[in-house]
Amino acid sequence: MRRAGLILLVVSVVLVGLGAGKLTAATSAPGCPKVKTPKPRTETRNKPKKKLDAHKTWTATVKTSCGSFTIRLSVKVSPHLAASFVSLSRTKFYDDTIFHRVVPGFVIQGGDPTQSGSGGPGYSTVDRPPASLKYARGVVAMAKTQTEPAGTSGSQFFVVTGDASFLTPDYALLGKVVKGMDVVQKIGKLGRQTEEGTPTRIVVVRSISIKRS
Repeated sequence: MRRAGLILLVVSVVLVGLGAGKLTAATSAPGCPKVKTPKPRTETRNKPKKKLDAHKTWTATVKTSCGSFTIRLSVKVSPHLAASFVSLSRTKFYDDTIFHRVVPGFVIQGGDPTQSGSGGPGYSTVDRPPASLKYARGVVAMAKTQTEPAGTSGSQFFVVTGDASFLTPDYALLGKVVKGMDVVQKIGKLGRQTEEGTPTRIVVVRSISIKRS
């Protein structure tokens, strides 16, 4: 699978605004201990056949080496993606993965057990985002390649840490951070302001737990 990421042209524009080339990101942050990079894994899963109950509220708590944050899933907007994300989380697909891309003031991106930014679950889903969707701070969406249709999702997700509302509605909406945005912002400082967003400190996703209410 090709590297899943945001459209490079758009990222370049963002970096110009941030002052690309000036590596000003912090290399450490309180509550983010140094950890080893987990061993790369190549795994696949079966695409879930059933959708989630859209009358319920679904949340995903992401436990990381920097702390935890909680996402309220957009089950009604992205039913196929929500079912996939819950299935992957429950089968520990995301356990011991890293945020392989951290662009300060823009996004943090993870969800690839190969730790390279090119892996996925072996299948994809499509949930066309609403034309009115804005990628504001705290929004969680799915990365895709430039050649894939709008709304395509594998396993890689990104959390917006700055203002990315200028992005076109091409990236499937997973949900929004409703708790622990301070943890997300802390992780968001641990990268370089380059297109690749190379992390300056490894942050590991320990587990993702799902709650229905």
